[in-house]
Amino acid sequence: MKIFKKTAKTRLLFFLLADIFFIIISIWLAFLLRFDGRIPNQYFAGTIQGMVILTLIFCVPIFYFFKLYSFSWSYVSIQELISLLKASILSFLFSGVSILILRDSTWFSGFPRSILFISYFLIFLFCGGIRFSKRIYLEVFGGGIKAEKERTLIVGAGDAGEQILRSILVSKNSFYLPVGFVDDNPTKQGERIHGLKVLGEINDIPQIVERYQIEEMIIALPSAGSKAIKRAVEMGRKAGLRKIKVVPSITEIINGEVSLGNLREVQVEDLLGREPVSLDTKSIENFIQNKTVLITGAAGSIGSELCRQIAKFNPSLLLMLDQDETGIFNISRELEDKFPRLKTSSIIADIQDEEKISQIFSKFHPKIIFHAAAYKHVPLMEVHPDEAVKNNIFGTKIVAEMAIKYRAEKFVFISTDKAVNPTSVMGATKRVGEMICQVLNKKNVTKFVSVRFGNVLDSRGSVIPIFREQIKKGGPVEVTHPEMKRYFMITPEACLLVMQAGAMGQGGEVFVLDMGEPIKILDLAKEMIRLSGFEPDKDIPIVFTQPRPGEKFFEEILTAEEGTIATKHQQIFMAKLSEIDEEKLTQGLKRLREAVIKKPNREEIINILKQIVPSYKPN
Repeated sequence: MKIFKKTAKTRLLFFLLADIFFIIISIWLAFLLRFDGRIPNQYFAGTIQGMVILTLIFCVPIFYFFKLYSFSWSYVSIQELISLLKASILSFLFSGVSILILRDSTWFSGFPRSILFISYFLIFLFCGGIRFSKRIYLEVFGGGIKAEKERTLIVGAGDAGEQILRSILVSKNSFYLPVGFVDDNPTKQGERIHGLKVLGEINDIPQIVERYQIEEMIIALPSAGSKAIKRAVEMGRKAGLRKIKVVPSITEIINGEVSLGNLREVQVEDLLGREPVSLDTKSIENFIQNKTVLITGAAGSIGSELCRQIAKFNPSLLLMLDQDETGIFNISRELEDKFPRLKTSSIIADIQDEEKISQIFSKFHPKIIFHAAAYKHVPLMEVHPDEAVKNNIFGTKIVAEMAIKYRAEKFVFISTDKAVNPTSVMGATKRVGEMICQVLNKKNVTKFVSVRFGNVLDSRGSVIPIFREQIKKGGPVEVTHPEMKRYFMITPEACLLVMQAGAMGQGGEVFVLDMGEPIKILDLAKEMIRLSGFEPDKDIPIVFTQPRPGEKFFEEILTAEEGTIATKHQQIFMAKLSEIDEEKLTQGLKRLREAVIKKPNREEIINILKQIVPSYKPN
């Protein structure tokens, strides 16, 4: 029958009727307890009825106000118990004051005060009991036959581990049978969480797996560095575990709550060995909240992740600009689903179209601009340097000049480690972009900030999806050179640090993100093969090709002359930059424009770039 269908309304009705029933029972029992089972006749003349009416008048609305009718019955927590306690105390106070006011009335004349205390104690007991009954049932009897479930070890006995265990215990369809925890915190050894013991430390995993016949492992360390995750994965592999799941980093979990739905397979970014990003969220909030924010290149890897992260800080309007209509459609739909209250506007435009960009600025007057639009594929830009110049230099110049014209507060230019001592056209054009920002910052209208960082894992066209596709085909996995190294960062971390640098910047700076230690591409390839369940050079061969045009063996974050200045944020540094000769830059850009407008000549374009960026050494 439809009346018994599980909906928010039926749940509200069920608990409302249950509360009314238990309130009546509590008051009746309070009188029985007070008078040792024999209630004097005088209290049947309206006192009991009056007490019931008064209690219902206060309890039901206050319970509703404390959201005690809109919670998940299976996932009820200590938070609901605290809310019930607060609601009961408030109702008790209102009832007590009302009885005091009405003490001379027929109903409440000579009313025993102890009944008020007893009745509200029983209300708290019964109303709390009904709310926790389902969770207690599920934890005692579980959600299925234990033999059908896989014996599971949880790594991390902190908040995330507790939330995962709670989700397993109350889930009817969970395939996990939790056996215990491991945690490196010595104070947690031997502790019990929801009845399960902390069995040892991460290094003890092989012995624990053997002793307790563990079949699966969940790593619940979202706030830990990936060194701990990597160690747990290595110990799990050593123990012969094939099924290892991980809770994503806290930057990837939008609402901050961990559940079984968050679990995913271990990915290569979990094993990078980087320390977690720490943020001054208040300064980012002040930077973005209630402002119109424009993101160019919003359909790309960095741009789309900037959209996701900025959405969390409540801008008044988020403008997403890109010429990739499918990408813009996808990120728009994602944000509508995750942030239904966020005001967004999707814009299809080319940053080289000066008139269109002017119309956009005139209409929306963005206060903050994150300029992520760029051509970034190194070998392709070597073949088409004219397109790299038009987009990465003159497209940047158009957007930057519009920021000044329409008096934007801040312009954040997304740069790259390839702009340092560039050997590629792409790197040289990004360095020119930095130089344009440095010069325009002197106009003292808009604050221009550049942020450099290395490769972003799993971005479009990066090495990760290429390796993944090669592994799927059975190999070989192609690495350009055994000594090739790169700095890597996961996209959410990179974007959060870009936002932090943008919030810190006072104008004219080139910020450098701490990319951690450089990683050998060969090691990355081997790790990806292992994560796919194969052995490198045994199941999947690795072959070496030649470095591509414009590639370096090792990317730098700074030139030798630049050096860094520490900032108040431990993972963001500031490059010491020499002054830009504005006249020389202007003349260079003029020659560059002429070179790309006429029939493009690759050698001519590269020569002009070398004059503008003396450190540019094409290979």
